[in-house]
Amino acid sequence: MDYINAAILGVVEGITEFLPISSTGHLIIVEQWLGHRSDMFNIVIQAGAILAVTIIYWRRLLDLVLGWREPQNRDYAAKLIVAFLITAILGLIVKKLGFELPETATPIAWALIIGGIWMIFAEWAAARRPPHKEITWLVAILVGIAQIVAGIFPGTSRSGATIFVAMLAGTGNRAAATEFAFLVGIPTMYAASGYELLKTFKDGGAAGEDWTALGIAFVVSTVVAFIAVKWLLAYIRSNRFTLFAIYRIILGVLLLGMAATGLIA
Repeated sequence: MDYINAAILGVVEGITEFLPISSTGHLIIVEQWLGHRSDMFNIVIQAGAILAVTIIYWRRLLDLVLGWREPQNRDYAAKLIVAFLITAILGLIVKKLGFELPETATPIAWALIIGGIWMIFAEWAAARRPPHKEITWLVAILVGIAQIVAGIFPGTSRSGATIFVAMLAGTGNRAAATEFAFLVGIPTMYAASGYELLKTFKDGGAAGEDWTALGIAFVVSTVVAFIAVKWLLAYIRSNRFTLFAIYRIILGVLLLGMAATGLIA
């Protein structure tokens, strides 16, 4: 049964990590039924989702590295680095301040609802602007900040926050905004997972882990995330994010109702 639960959590992580519906929010809620998982477990399933996106974008990443002599590639890579550094520095500050994620459904529900409304507004505002593909320095800076905001408030969605900040800040093209958000997310999430992994080993948190369950969750998360991101990239070529916004609002309202009736904490 534990292996089935591990697979379920891998599926949840794989679907929600890069779709703008909040992976952390969904995992916290699902764990209320399947039981709380260790930090090591959450790190491993997140690593699976990151690996999937790395595989999808490997040609783009290789092009940025090998083609660094081209001004366009250097400029794009520099903006990725700046966005990542802003997130890393602010993330360390948040850690030092001892910030802890909420583990109850109510704040997640409100973040889902507010985020859904924000997405509808962002789509409307972006549609009134020219569909520029350029990533400006303002976009890079704001995307770096948005990643931290999403990390502090589960239910916000890292991908959703970064994509729509990029669109509102000038990158009106959905595909271009999504690509930059995902590429920034790769080093950000590798760094965050590496930091938490080292901390977990240092604190002895890896002792007693079920490595078979971890392996199952990792593989499932990687495969499902690959499929989910491939689908999303094809979907946004001709569709808005409105479907995800509506889903967030409906889910948020349901969670508030379930919390009010005591069905979830």
